[in-house]
Parts: sequence; C-alpha cells; structure tokens
Amino acid sequence: RSHFGSSRVLLQKLSSESAAMPKLVVPSDVTIAEERYNVGKKKLTWMQSFGLLGMAPTLHLAYNRNDTSDMRAVLTKKYDAMASDPIVEILRTRQESIRKQVVAHNFMWVGVAVGAALPFWSFRKYDWKAKAIPIPFVAYGGSWAGRVIGDIAIGRTGEYSRDQFLGSLPAKQMYVLPEQ
Repeated sequence: RSHFGSSRVLLQKLSSESAAMPKLVVPSDVTIAEERYNVGKKKLTWMQSFGLLGMAPTLHLAYNRNDTSDMRAVLTKKYDAMASDPIVEILRTRQESIRKQVVAHNFMWVGVAVGAALPFWSFRKYDWKAKAIPIPFVAYGGSWAGRVIGDIAIGRTGEYSRDQFLGSLPAKQMYVLPEQ
C-alpha cells in the first residue's frame, strides 16, 4: 500500500513541476535575421524540390534540427545582392549549406535504387526468391554509398565546418520561462 502512495506523490510532484514551466516554440535568432533581411522569394529548383520530398518527417522533441518546412523556408528567401552587411553574408552561407544538404539527399535515393537493382543483375540466372533475399541489405549499403557520393559531388565535403554548422542551426527553439 505504501508503494502505491509514494508513486502517487511522485506523479503529483512531476506533474506540478512540468505545469509550472510552460514551454513555448519561438523562432530562433537566425530565423528572425532571415526575415529581417529578406527582400523577396526565390523559386526552388527541381533538385531542391525532390530533395525536400525525399526527406523523412522530423519528430521535434527538443527543436534542435531543421525539418523540411524550415529548409524550404530558408531556400525560398532572397537577399539583396548589393547588401554589405556581414549578417547577409552569413545568411547566404547558411542558405548555400542547406541547399547542398538538400540536393545531396537525392543521391541517397539513387544509391537505394541502384542497390536494389544490383541483385537482379547479379542473380539473373537464379530464382526470384534468391534475388529477393539480398535486396534490403544491398539497398541499405547503396543508401550509404549514395550519401557519400552525393556529398562529394555536391561539394559538402569541401565545405568549412562553420558553414555546415550554420546550415544545421534550427529555425525554431524551445523557450522556457525563467523561474521566479
């Protein structure tokens, strides 16, 4: 009986702590800067559109990653070509890093398709059951090969770490009200 009573007290304590600290999702500093220096909209290329379509949905538990709608919002922003502010150069660098990430994602799906097709050619004289067994394993390996080839072909491997960090900054963040 005391076991159930102590768990009830613990649950009440946990629920009162979480109720006292509401969490809000707010735009991050870089998103505010993007909106401030934005001068128009750009149209996505077909490689960018397919790259965004091929990305899996993001489950936001802590809002520490960009999802496809955040990446689309960054890629469709247009900045003044004659702007001399250093922040505009940072925003263009972030946009270019996200563009490389999105376009390189297409190569992963090419790798999956090639990896799934390889067993059909390699086992062409065998029964379909022999061909079906290695397909998931070779397709998974093809996805990794496609990622590496895509990063090399698009130029993500030659990117500075600072540029990749700028591209990975989240567009939203959790704001926790300070305790009083």
